Amino acid sequence: MAELEPVLTEAQIAKRVRELGAQLTQDYAGRHLMLIGILNGAFVFLADLMRAIELPLEIEFFGVASYGASDTSSGTIRITKDMERPVEGIDVLLVEDIVDTGRTIAYLKEVFLSRGARSVKTCALIDKEERRVAPIDVDYRGFRVQEGFLVGYGLDYAQQHRRYTGVFQLKTGD
Repeated sequence: MAELEPVLTEAQIAKRVRELGAQLTQDYAGRHLMLIGILNGAFVFLADLMRAIELPLEIEFFGVASYGASDTSSGTIRITKDMERPVEGIDVLLVEDIVDTGRTIAYLKEVFLSRGARSVKTCALIDKEERRVAPIDVDYRGFRVQEGFLVGYGLDYAQQHRRYTGVFQLKTGD
């Protein structure tokens, strides 16, 4: 049976999202910003983040998969939903729930730069740097978390547990 151990509370997340929104408002003032939520996990974070940014902006979603129903990445990145609008000449902010190996975000940066984005930066709720295998830095980081398989606030395990308002470490009994 799975146990949930608290890692981040709803209040901690809300406070950090407001701080990120203020920083992004300052950094992107006067620019054409498009937030691209990486599905499925980023939708909760993106919804709160966009409301914390006090600028006109566009929202899009891009779907990729690398985990499936497992708790480890397959290492293969598969596009599951492409965008309908072009990004040419636009400042793109890729919004992720979590960056761990960095493979997906490195791949996506290349995709959007090749499509003519003016700039491509990254914003992740959680950065797990110790798992990094791709040479990528998260430009806007919510939290650094070192260990554990995390669920809640959009993060899932086998498409379950996204609904929690906080983030928890999922501990499964063997």
